[in-house]
Amino acid sequence: MSQEKLAKEIVELVGGEKNVESLVHCATRLRFVLKDDAKADKAKLEKTEGIIAVKENGGQFQVVVGNKVPEVYSAIGQISNILDDSTDKEKPRKAAKGLGGIIDIISSIFAPLLGVMAGAGILKGLLLIASNIGWLETTETTYTILYAAADSLFYFLPLLLAVTTARKFQGNMFVAMTIAGALIYPSIVTLKSEGTPTDFFGIPVILMNYSSTVIPIILAVIVMSKLEKFFNKTLHDSVKNFVTPLFLLVIMVPLTLLVFGPFGVYVGNGIAAGLVAAFGFSPLLAGAVMGASWQLLVIFGIHWGLIPVFINNVAVYGQDGVKPAATASIFAQTGAAFGVMLKTKNKKLKTLAGSSTLTALFGITEPAIYGVTLPLKRPFIAGVIGGAVGGAIIGQAGTLAFASGAPGLLTLPIFYGPGGQGFPGLILGIVVSFVVSAVLTYIMGFKDPVEEETKTESTTSAQQSVRATNASDENVFSPIEGTIVELSEVPDPAFASGAMGKGIAIEPTVGRVVAPFDGTVTVAFKKKHALAVVSDTGAEILVHVGVDTVKLDGQHFVSHIKEGDRVQAGDLLLEFDITQIKAAGYHTVTPIIVTNSANYEEVIPQATGQISSQELLLKLSSGNGQK
Repeated sequence: MSQEKLAKEIVELVGGEKNVESLVHCATRLRFVLKDDAKADKAKLEKTEGIIAVKENGGQFQVVVGNKVPEVYSAIGQISNILDDSTDKEKPRKAAKGLGGIIDIISSIFAPLLGVMAGAGILKGLLLIASNIGWLETTETTYTILYAAADSLFYFLPLLLAVTTARKFQGNMFVAMTIAGALIYPSIVTLKSEGTPTDFFGIPVILMNYSSTVIPIILAVIVMSKLEKFFNKTLHDSVKNFVTPLFLLVIMVPLTLLVFGPFGVYVGNGIAAGLVAAFGFSPLLAGAVMGASWQLLVIFGIHWGLIPVFINNVAVYGQDGVKPAATASIFAQTGAAFGVMLKTKNKKLKTLAGSSTLTALFGITEPAIYGVTLPLKRPFIAGVIGGAVGGAIIGQAGTLAFASGAPGLLTLPIFYGPGGQGFPGLILGIVVSFVVSAVLTYIMGFKDPVEEETKTESTTSAQQSVRATNASDENVFSPIEGTIVELSEVPDPAFASGAMGKGIAIEPTVGRVVAPFDGTVTVAFKKKHALAVVSDTGAEILVHVGVDTVKLDGQHFVSHIKEGDRVQAGDLLLEFDITQIKAAGYHTVTPIIVTNSANYEEVIPQATGQISSQELLLKLSSGNGQK
């Protein structure tokens, strides 16, 4: 599929251009902020060719597309106005609160910078190696030029963060950049470096070094954006275009130097000092925790809370001792995917695991996690164990990072410092994490799709051989009162694809399931969310109340049957509380599946719109007894 076609499908399936409040991307994900998440069709997105996974974390609707994310992002910009800052922003979605809101803010601010930050970090690491082994002298002009290319992003980081923060909070990015520029303006830097006593109309100013800092400019731009909206509403249209920026500069630059700057620096340094102290207390234990948990933090989006800490450590101390242990987690999941590739007999999974392993080696683990290890469960657990072992080794070795960049093979130079201290420990740690995870995955095993397919085919064949000759025409009456829904619209691929059999679905308005015909209860699930009945003529009907409702563990359901019970059409089989199920966050749309539909020539729906229980729902045509 072309990137343009994929971009068009993604925009359509997230609810259309008008449903998108903002969009940024990181290394593998398109990170949408939608006005109404309910308008996005997550199930169809997950089935779309070219999409690895769809996640909802930290107030963002995330579409994982892998390494081609820049091209897809660009294509979205070409076919829509989503990337245009002048796009109508009326009726924005309600901002996420609590931890989710914080994660949303941090990820939106930093995600656009990750690509260039990784590139600059690699170059900085290579220059460290080149100078340490004598390939380049730091006094050479070649080194000076290359170092400027590598370090400019970090030195002028407040300017870049001003842009992304202003975009997140819908402020004037040029005013935001001007405020950031004032923090690192040469005369201000000189006042700090020379220790000149500084005041603002008699109020003492505590000057800080703001190059490479993170928190001060973010706080300043957030407040600036709020003030900007106030002034734009208050001032007359004839003057607000130049008076608002004037007021913002006059207020925000001094306020940042007086309050936000010192506060932000102290907070950032305090958090960094706390993490450094944890590694100082027990580097082995702290490294193990970081190595085990990093990919878990990534899955839930919580890792964004630590990225500013990593950057702050490098900016303040010139090095960071927390991030290296996270590298073990990257290579551990890589090893787990490699173990799956070695063990599986499923050709499709083997190909996916192999390509995901290669991508993960360079720090992009989403395809490996969402496509391979997490769905199979045990390989992901093996990766967590391998990450803990490797992280402990790295933590104990005292490995340090000297620049920013996503951990991976290409960014290993950022961990090579003066004399290479701690670097051998890093190499040992990532090798051990890879090997341990791969070996554990192979030993622990997993439910191979090949085995499942073989078992299913065998069971289906046996069932058909017994029942095919007995199939005859059958009328199926509605077991539920509600609204007819096409099976393809059920938000569960197993039902929507027809893999479970032909049928139809109903959005219930009354929480009762009755027998669709005279027959016998063959399955009564312990979680009470589903049941199966076979008619006296051999038709097998599965009624599954809601989607993923098995997770409710029987709550809000009352079963009136057990396996083997004889029932007559209209007998009450099950009751459920529609309101409580929806309140728990689950769909109540109920698939009604003819699980042996292969025995019938046709499964013909007989109703549309509203339907009452015991109205004719389906006709099963056997084609003279056998298909």
